[in-house]
Amino acid sequence: MIRFLGIRDLAIVDALDIEFEHGFNVLTGETGAGKSIIMGALGLLVGGRGSGDLVRTGTAGALVQATFEDRDGTETIVRREIPAQGRGRIFLNDALSTVAALKTLGGRLVDIHGQHEHQALLDPRSHAGLLDAYGGLESAAARVAGAYASWQDAMARLDAARIDAEELAERVEFLEFQQREIERVAPQPGEDELLRNERRRLANADRLRTLADGAYATLYERDDSVMSSLGSVWRQLDELAALDVEWTEQAAVRDAVVPLLDDLAHALRSCAAGVEVSPARLAEVEARLADIERLVRRYGGTVDAVLERRRKIAAEIDSLADGGKRRTMLETQAVEAREAYVAGARALSDRRVAGARRLAPALEAELRHLAMPNGHVEVRVDSDLPEGRWSARGTDRVELFLSANPGEDVRPLARVASGGELSRVMLALKTLVATEAAGRTLVFDEVDAGIGGRAADRVGERLRALGTRYQVLCVTHAPQLAAHATTHFRVSKRVDGGRTRTAVERLTQAERVAEVARLMTGSDSSTALASAADMLESRCTPAAAVATAGRQEE
Repeated sequence: MIRFLGIRDLAIVDALDIEFEHGFNVLTGETGAGKSIIMGALGLLVGGRGSGDLVRTGTAGALVQATFEDRDGTETIVRREIPAQGRGRIFLNDALSTVAALKTLGGRLVDIHGQHEHQALLDPRSHAGLLDAYGGLESAAARVAGAYASWQDAMARLDAARIDAEELAERVEFLEFQQREIERVAPQPGEDELLRNERRRLANADRLRTLADGAYATLYERDDSVMSSLGSVWRQLDELAALDVEWTEQAAVRDAVVPLLDDLAHALRSCAAGVEVSPARLAEVEARLADIERLVRRYGGTVDAVLERRRKIAAEIDSLADGGKRRTMLETQAVEAREAYVAGARALSDRRVAGARRLAPALEAELRHLAMPNGHVEVRVDSDLPEGRWSARGTDRVELFLSANPGEDVRPLARVASGGELSRVMLALKTLVATEAAGRTLVFDEVDAGIGGRAADRVGERLRALGTRYQVLCVTHAPQLAAHATTHFRVSKRVDGGRTRTAVERLTQAERVAEVARLMTGSDSSTALASAADMLESRCTPAAAVATAGRQEE
């Protein structure tokens, strides 16, 4: 769970510190107050993409940090620094870390469901992943994806080896031409940069010598040189030290300064003496650089790409020269790779069918808690796809079908579900796939999108019930949902000194009444306040909590 979240100079937020609690935490506020920025900060802490565009105008960088508590009580302090320019840094418990490590930590502790994430349900290709997550099949699915990649790679190698004799000869001739072109120049790693530096020195040789001579003269040779002037300074410091012992340490500074100036003078003299004025060498460098740049333009954009192309050309020539023997070997490898993929995919498909039988009734039960009492769900696994439709997801197709109303046949979810129904299906699915992760933090950004009234009330009940097992953070505009929270934060913004500033405050019970009244009617009239107080009392009393838990167990 997330114990503490601190944000500095992120978007319109200058400084925020929030201490979240166990249970159901809700954040409300006017549109544009900064709620989405808080969600974005959480995203950064679990490995989301960070860029200088996120930094508050006029500041050098943004800072987001949090304290995460694992299920065993272990605390991890995460800090992410995002400069306005340059690369950011990530720290885990004050040790420099990586985005990959941050994603691993975040995947273990936090599950973020974005404001528009339910729209992904409209794409049936996402349904297999949801079923795999529910059934604990992610590892098996990953192995199938790896087997598919191996099969496709084997087929690609085999296709390359099946070029007929005439095409093979043409291909070899073309590759050998490219090979000779690259080997004639034979660029070395980093050579282009070295040549550009040398060209710059040669082209500016006179200027380099003039600058070095001038600087050396200023130090030593002129009547008013630096060293002459410093001699007077040292004498005066010696006299000061003789009159006042407190100047002894300052007088000793010559022991450090003089060797430095001597080293500088030596370097300047060496530079002036060593500057090479060689039009012939400059011409050689220009010609060599032109050859390398021509290769770079033709074969990949960098010297490293040219060298990699040379390696691949040599490997392909070797593979083509091997002829029929190699093709036979590759055919065997492709057959074996296909068989391994099919075996894994068919086994995964069987497990998906079994998981689908469990997911459908479980999803219907969840939807009943979310004001869809008549929802009927089918999770269909089509295991007979033709080979042309096989993919890294397997040899089957998974799709959710829904009927939200009595008497209606189930139809593809993408064709029949409204926005509010999609939000509730998404919430039901996400809570189902997280059943093994007690103690995690579930983050919902405006899960109430497209719903209201009793449906929003049921979503609030469900989130409150989830709060007994997980830490739940939710951004919402629905008063029915906010009233179920066990901890309520209000996000607001103000203009101070010509700058917009965002603030977050934890609300007392009286402040919650006013905030819920605002969510209900946009006013703080006595009627609105009374209605808000009734709503909070009916949903947040121990009796209401017990009733909610009872419905959860049914």
